Amino acid sequence: MSSNTRFVAPASTVVVDAVHVDEKKSNLWLDAWRDLRRRPLFWISVVVAALVVVMAAWPSLFTQVPPAGGVCQLGNSNAGPAPGHPLGFTRQGCDIWSRVVWGTRTSIVVGLLATLIGTSIGVVMGALAAFYGGFLDSLLSRIGDIFFTIPYIVAAIVVMSVLSDHRNELVLALAIGGFSWASTARIVRAEVLRVKQSDYVMASIALGMSRFKTLLVHVLPNAMAPVIVVATISLGHAIVAESTLSFLGVGLGGSTVSWGADISQAQTSLRTAPMALFWPSLALTLAVLAFITLGELLRDAVDPKARAQR
Repeated sequence: MSSNTRFVAPASTVVVDAVHVDEKKSNLWLDAWRDLRRRPLFWISVVVAALVVVMAAWPSLFTQVPPAGGVCQLGNSNAGPAPGHPLGFTRQGCDIWSRVVWGTRTSIVVGLLATLIGTSIGVVMGALAAFYGGFLDSLLSRIGDIFFTIPYIVAAIVVMSVLSDHRNELVLALAIGGFSWASTARIVRAEVLRVKQSDYVMASIALGMSRFKTLLVHVLPNAMAPVIVVATISLGHAIVAESTLSFLGVGLGGSTVSWGADISQAQTSLRTAPMALFWPSLALTLAVLAFITLGELLRDAVDPKARAQR
């Protein structure tokens, strides 16, 4: 064989080191949804939370008996279940099931308003402090520290006592949400500090977009994931706060039906008629547990490290 003979490798259709690209779309919320939908506890929490919201929005779907007024008869005081009254009667002779259903509206309305107020204040304070920094960051952070040291339940008691002649859902929500925003502000501040270092934020400022518009368009939308989680958990805490204030007698008062007020009234008959206290307590527990569990599961789902550890 001649030394000048050369061998040429035949053409091959095999692709070496081919990169297989996963065609399935992926982002923070899609990954969180794929994780949540496999967890039974998530669906249980969603069903309970949805039932509570529907009951608050349309209580007449669940009962036709008014919770107070002329239907309350002392002759039925602490009586047991009867046809049309599955949970029995309170000490005042009112239908327990009706009061549990209508009490849902008070707790959910006040809870949603308080959560909206507290989250809004926290987002504004935390975002401005983190994005602009400097003196504004120091000032807003110190204000947040002051509010963080004030127990918002105690502050709400003082506010509702001072405004005893103006008690309504909005005032009560302001008393709760106006003093519970500091923890949300801290979370938002930390998240905005992380997001504002991103290349797209720096590019936006370099291209001439104002800093405030950059904050609204690019920074806040990408820093809202933990805010949604905190807001879900805060809703449960706000419901507890409303019931606590009503239990202490500084809530809405008057003829307003509330789980906390019913628990307070039923405690005097605990030995003779414990079910009058049990049912509103159970409703409060299930509602709060549903929202807090939902928030905890959502927090784990949006955290890649938490998902990787399971």
